[in-house]
Amino acid sequence: MKKVVFWDIDGTLLNTKGAGRLSMEVAIAELTGDRTDLSALNMAGLTDWDICSRILEKCNLEPTAENIEQLQKLYIKHLPEMLLRCRGYVLAGVREILENLQQRTDVLSLVLTGNMEAGGRAKLAHYGLDSYFPLGAFSGRSRDRVEIAQRAVVLAQQQLGKVSPERLYVIGDTPHDVRCGRAIGARAIAIASGHHGAEELRDCGSWWVWDALPHPQQFLETVGLRETVY
Repeated sequence: MKKVVFWDIDGTLLNTKGAGRLSMEVAIAELTGDRTDLSALNMAGLTDWDICSRILEKCNLEPTAENIEQLQKLYIKHLPEMLLRCRGYVLAGVREILENLQQRTDVLSLVLTGNMEAGGRAKLAHYGLDSYFPLGAFSGRSRDRVEIAQRAVVLAQQQLGKVSPERLYVIGDTPHDVRCGRAIGARAIAIASGHHGAEELRDCGSWWVWDALPHPQQFLETVGLRETVY
């Protein structure tokens, strides 16, 4: 039976160098007419729906579905320009591992992210990672990553049939990723690449913690895949 690896985007696959935050700042300025500094708002691990809701509340606007969707549309409009301007990068080891997994028949890689689909797809395409992820679970209207994780499992089962939890792996860089992985019975692998250190990620229940993604062979060993596919 195949194994399934669910990948977070920001802080796990890539670092946009603040392109998302800057896009939100421009979007909320366009919506309200006033500039709002979002640098103090910790967005790591939150869903885009939740982030937009908090930004609207910060600007004394009702976080209605209509207002959130309008803010998201403006965010998506400005994101491509900010991705170019901020000169982010794909994290070390990502391309090598994804290329290895793509060539195998015993594993399925899917996105599991708090990004709205249009934003997540724009980021993956900008950094040339979109071909590795034809399918994924995105935030939609979810404020809770557990809901996204549950949809990700359904998506995997649609491709593979029933998949036992011990064959699921969630890879992310925040306690939110670990929590959603544990909620679906998956093994949560945390990457201490950004806001959260290795000790904190261990304490929140990670099955495994890396400071950075390892060599593909070590990655395969950790998720229980043979180096050669038979």
